[in-house]
Amino acid sequence: MGRFVYEGSDRLVVDDRTLAHLQVVIGDKLRRRESFLMTWNDTLETGGGRTSVWVHPRASLVFSFERRATRGLNPRWLEELSDAAHSPAGLRLVPEPQAELHPAP
Repeated sequence: MGRFVYEGSDRLVVDDRTLAHLQVVIGDKLRRRESFLMTWNDTLETGGGRTSVWVHPRASLVFSFERRATRGLNPRWLEELSDAAHSPAGLRLVPEPQAELHPAP
């Protein structure tokens, strides 16, 4: 399982494949110096609620992967996540759509 750590405390634990897609989308937004809202559902172990963070170019972000390599990236999923990140509601995880895979970065 991979971990997304925001400002040293808020954590999102997801599989490495999902985290790789989030890393690309978030990195793309921040490269353009765009801030955005990111929201995820918390696990039952952490209360089962929801966490939202304001992601900005000066935020301390860590993407920690369990494995060194990941399978290829799904361009349709990247597009759907990117569209969400550009929306007023912000980036939220959406289920991965079917698509052909491309090599990971």
